[in-house]
Amino acid sequence: MKIGIIGTGHVGCACAMAAAIRGSAREIMLVNRERKTAEAVATDIRYGVPLGRQVDIVDGDYEALTGAGIVLITAGVNEKTGGATDRSDPQGRLRLLDANAKIYREIVPRVVAAAPKAVLLVVADPPDPLADVARLTCPQAAVLSTGTYLDSQRFRVHLGKHFGVDPAHVEAQVIGDHGTAQVFLWSSARIGGVPLAYLLKQRGEKLNDLRQSIEKDVRYANITIIEGNDASQYGIGIVSARIAEMVLTDEHAVVPIGSFQEKFGVTLSLPSVVGRNGVVRVLEPELSEEEHTGLEKSAKFLQTALARVRQQ
Repeated sequence: MKIGIIGTGHVGCACAMAAAIRGSAREIMLVNRERKTAEAVATDIRYGVPLGRQVDIVDGDYEALTGAGIVLITAGVNEKTGGATDRSDPQGRLRLLDANAKIYREIVPRVVAAAPKAVLLVVADPPDPLADVARLTCPQAAVLSTGTYLDSQRFRVHLGKHFGVDPAHVEAQVIGDHGTAQVFLWSSARIGGVPLAYLLKQRGEKLNDLRQSIEKDVRYANITIIEGNDASQYGIGIVSARIAEMVLTDEHAVVPIGSFQEKFGVTLSLPSVVGRNGVVRVLEPELSEEEHTGLEKSAKFLQTALARVRQQ
């Protein structure tokens, strides 16, 4: 099993580190515009590999991606450099789309030429429209976006903190776009199978108060992290390594992840079965009226962004 990672900036390094520690694949291939950087990262991580699972982490050119089952594309302008850290800006990560679409149009054909059977996982921001750029550039490729998988983990963590429980036992999802129009599925959120509304009633708390606080924390988590550490990298690194495992082992795990949704004409996140060829099928959740409206709004937001970049 082989993972390819394009880009060894903050996020690419975090993906490589997470995949090495987790033993996500037998081989991890790092590709970077400056190969010397990829070589240094691979060497650094390699020195710690004997303490964990057996993994070969190496550097190479695009041709070295041959045989990869999944390729994580992390290259691109990041949020801080691209000026996408203003909480009052409704465009959010979409500020990076024009610059990163240009980069993707150059990278994706080279990846597909070397590893035509690999699933492409778009990690760079904004991942959903960039996944569409990748899909339109190479229609034969299977393309995923990390989408709202990380947002859903953040949602679970904040709910776990509020209720004083292990987030692993919190069932909560975010769908739609990985951005300001994302949709929180409060109606189906559970802790140990118990609906949040029931738990809040027992505690004498109001859903709207909790909702306002947690949605703000989750929606702008990346900016809070960047303000303290320049880059939001470790969470997405772990999430990306986990997605790689789902693909490489044909796991058929069900997670909120981005893939092209014909119904909406764009890539966005819905609960999906993930296996060797990417998304096997989508499980459309039962939504409240408000959540359904929010998903439609999220889709239109992405449609507008894609239409703009398609004209370039």
